Amino acid sequence: MPRRPLRVTGAAPDDPLRAALAALRTELGIPAGFPPEALAEAERAARAPRLPSYDATDIPFFTIDPPASTDLDQAMHLSRRGTGYRVRYAIADVAAFVAPGGPLDTETHRRVMTLYFPDDRVPLHPPALGEAAASLLPDGPRPAALWTIDLDADGRTLAVDVRRALVRSRTRLDYARVQRQIDDGRAEEPVALLKTIGVLRQRLEVERGGISLSVPEQEIVPRDGTYALAYRAPLPADAWNAQISLLTGMAAADLMLDSGTGILRTLPAAPDGAVGRLRRTAHALRIDWPHHVSYADLIRTLDPHRPHHAAFLLECTTLLRGAGYTVFRDRALPPITTHSAVAAPYTHCTAPLRRLADRYTTELCLAAAAGQDPPDWVLAALDELPAEMTAGARRAGTVERECVNAVEAAVLADRVGETFDACVVDIDERRPTTGTVQLTDPAVIGRVDGERLPLGERLRVRLTEAEPARATVRFVPA
Repeated sequence: MPRRPLRVTGAAPDDPLRAALAALRTELGIPAGFPPEALAEAERAARAPRLPSYDATDIPFFTIDPPASTDLDQAMHLSRRGTGYRVRYAIADVAAFVAPGGPLDTETHRRVMTLYFPDDRVPLHPPALGEAAASLLPDGPRPAALWTIDLDADGRTLAVDVRRALVRSRTRLDYARVQRQIDDGRAEEPVALLKTIGVLRQRLEVERGGISLSVPEQEIVPRDGTYALAYRAPLPADAWNAQISLLTGMAAADLMLDSGTGILRTLPAAPDGAVGRLRRTAHALRIDWPHHVSYADLIRTLDPHRPHHAAFLLECTTLLRGAGYTVFRDRALPPITTHSAVAAPYTHCTAPLRRLADRYTTELCLAAAAGQDPPDWVLAALDELPAEMTAGARRAGTVERECVNAVEAAVLADRVGETFDACVVDIDERRPTTGTVQLTDPAVIGRVDGERLPLGERLRVRLTEAEPARATVRFVPA
C-alpha cells in the first residue's frame, strides 16, 4: 500500500519547508485542484451511484488503516469454514461513480495516483468520492467489488468469486489497535483470524520463494506544533494485513490469466550480477550467506534493528526495482507473467481510490468471474495503462523522496556543524568515499563524503549542509 506521511502542522505559510514543498509541486506540475466539470460530475455521482443488486450488508465488515485515513479502499470479514477459512474482501467500486470518457475519468488518467505531501494530499478522486461516497467508511452502505476466497486448513486457495455487492463496514480499526487486541487475546474471531490466516499465508510465501522485506521506514510526524522525522518499524499486523491484499492480487491475476485478457504487475528475476553484488555486500557486512542458502531464505533470518542487517536489507531493495505493468489479450500471454518478489502471478486491484489501474483490473476480474467479455471502455484503455502507471509511479516516488529530503533539511537547518551517531548503509561502487548514512536520532538518511567508508559500521558524522529549498543534507566523517 502507498505510504501516507502525516501532515505538517503549525508552520507558518512562509516557513522554509512549506516554501520548498510549494516549489516542488510547481516543478512537478502537480494539479492544484480539480476542473469544475470533474467536481460537478463527482458531486452528482456521490448522490446517485450505480448500485448493485446483490445485498451483502448483513456481513459485519471492518477496515484497517492509519488512524487519520478517510480514503478507505478495503474492508474485510474473516471466518472459519469447516477446517479452512473464508476471506471476504470488499474493494471500493469506483466504476459505480466514474463514467468512462467523462471529465472525471479524464482527470483520473491525468493524475494516475494519489500523491502524499507533508502539508497536503493530492487525491486521485475528488473528496466527495474518495473520502466520502466511495470510501468504505462505517457510516452506511457502499457499492463494492466483493471478493470471496475460500482457503483450506493450510491457507491455500480453494475457490474464488468476485461480484458487485452492497456492503456495510461496521468497525474502523488501525494497525496498532488490531495488534493490541490480538496480542491481549481480546480480538473477536473475525479480527483474531487476521493473524491465523496471515501466518498461514506467510508460510506459503516462504514455500514458493516469495520475498517480504521488513525495513524500517522514515515517517514525517507532528511534534510540538511543527514537524519531525521518526523511524517506523512495521507491526506484525501490517504484514498479516498485507497478506490478505497479496492473496487477492494473486487471485485476480489467476482469474485474468484464465480468461485470456488482463493486466499484471510483473517483476523479472534479478540478474546474476545483482545477486553477486549483494553477496559481496553481505561479505563486507560480515553477514554469513552460505552458497546453498537462497536470497529469500537469508533475508528472513535478518533483524532490521541490527545496523549490519539494516544496511543489508536496504541494499536488498535494489532487487525489487524494475516492476511494471504487463497487458495481455486474446490468450496471447506475455513472456513474463509473474512478479519475482511475490513468486507468483500478481496484479494491483485493492486500492482503486488511490491508484488508477485497480479500477480496470477490478472490471476485468468481474467480467472473468461472470464468464462475460470485458467492457469496451476497459479494453479501449488497456494498452495505454502501463505507460500511464509507470509515469504516475515515477512521479509518486519523486514526491515521496523529495518530501522526506526537504523535511530532513528543515529538521537539521539550525544544526549545521553538529555531530551525530550514524551507520553507513550504502556506498557508491564507483566512488567508495561517497555513501549514505542513517542517523540514530533524528531519523535522517543523508549523503556522506570524505574518506573510504566502512559499510554497515557505526560512524560519527558532522553535518555540513542542510538546505530545505534544495532538499539537501550532507555529512562528512567527524
